[in-house]
Amino acid sequence: MYRSGQEPDARFTLANERTFLAWIRTALGLVAAGVAVKALLDGGLAQLAATVLVALGALVPTYAFLRWAVSERALRSGRPLPAMVFGPAIAVGLTVAGVVLLVAVIT
Repeated sequence: MYRSGQEPDARFTLANERTFLAWIRTALGLVAAGVAVKALLDGGLAQLAATVLVALGALVPTYAFLRWAVSERALRSGRPLPAMVFGPAIAVGLTVAGVVLLVAVIT
């Protein structure tokens, strides 16, 4: 990757790295939330919510790396940056986990 194209402005490369690290922090938060739900709540709904949170937390680092690599290639070749495709999936997953937790707490 580093051998092709031109070296981009350092600010863009560093911003790409910060975004990668933000995704990693998000993954850590999702896993921690899943573990907390599992530890603090009982029942099938809590188990489902914890599973969704931990699964999202396990998938996000892979997406973060792939997104970083594609963005770095785009920066080096002068192409537009790719659209974010996994963000909506995280939003849906968190919505599902939140609704399931709400139902688990209410019942």
